Amino acid sequence: MRARNALFLSGMALLAAVVFAQGTEQNELPSAPSAVQQQNKQQTPANPPQTAPETQEPAAQASPQEPSQPQTPPTGQPATESPKSDSPKANDKTSSPSTSEETAPTIFRTVNEVNVVFTVTDKHGRYVKDLKKNDFKVLDDTRPADEIRSFHNETDLPLEVGLLVDASNSVRDRFKFEQESAIEFLNQTIRPRYDKAFVVGFDATPEVTQDFTDNTELLSRGVRALRPGGGTALYDAIYYACRDKLLKAQQSGPVRRAIILLSDGDDNQSHVSREEAIDMAQRAEVIVYTISTNIIGSKNKGDKILERIANATGGRPFFPFQITDVANAFAEIQDELRSQYALSYKPADLKADGRYHSIEILAQNHKNLRVRSRRGYYAPAQ
Repeated sequence: MRARNALFLSGMALLAAVVFAQGTEQNELPSAPSAVQQQNKQQTPANPPQTAPETQEPAAQASPQEPSQPQTPPTGQPATESPKSDSPKANDKTSSPSTSEETAPTIFRTVNEVNVVFTVTDKHGRYVKDLKKNDFKVLDDTRPADEIRSFHNETDLPLEVGLLVDASNSVRDRFKFEQESAIEFLNQTIRPRYDKAFVVGFDATPEVTQDFTDNTELLSRGVRALRPGGGTALYDAIYYACRDKLLKAQQSGPVRRAIILLSDGDDNQSHVSREEAIDMAQRAEVIVYTISTNIIGSKNKGDKILERIANATGGRPFFPFQITDVANAFAEIQDELRSQYALSYKPADLKADGRYHSIEILAQNHKNLRVRSRRGYYAPAQ
């Protein structure tokens, strides 16, 4: 009897050992509630370190690129490149439709041509609109361009216009008339569903009273919302309009960018210099037309500043002798915007060094013709 009991107990012990061994081999499989609970307890401390990097990967990937590309918009290259550098994990998430879009390759190309918008006038100042590609010669840093790649008349190219109005105390006396002249210009120039413009008033700081729109009624309201007062930060206003408005505007094709500046040319509160404002206009390929609000009958220091800004960017300065001549200046600007040419050319030796290059366009085989364009450009930087 005792022998049977001992045999029975030893058999039970052997069976228990076998069951225990099988349990330890299969305790990682979630086949039983106890196994799932045990698995959760063991993995709970490990879960946060595994999930945290996935949620922080975009920021971690973007930060190393920021020093090398300080001017890249926040929604630009880092957002598209981070999934590429993380491709092994991205492949594990093929079920997500957004992942396949984010991992699309970004294509970069080196810009090796220069675009220039220009006007041609005869000795009487009248616009010449019927010239051809072979009528022009381009000098880049005094060297002939390798090739003029495209040439066309710009009468129908969409416009992006910034109206900058000096709203400082120095222009208070004639402010109302200038507002009405500006409104008339916008009504005559901006074509619905084709052109667009914005309105900025500036004294000590620039203020957008109407953002980009093709609605001339909204633009008129933006002009009438301007109120004079305060100091004058002229250069800051130009810099802001070129960098933060025109340069960043979304485009579906080629456009002409222009600024119409009404001011007396005096600046007493800008943080950037006159030349820095001009450089930004050239980088943004913006033509600046200046209308002086001085009506003293002779050019003063402010008028010379306005002349420098206009000439450097390929625009034209206007100096109305009477307040009523402001409207005529707007009319002439409108006519010029519809009488321009544009060409693109390949420089003889364009290096990605960020250096400034001068531009000169000559109307060859035509006497007494004057070509007016921006004075130069900055080469792309590596």
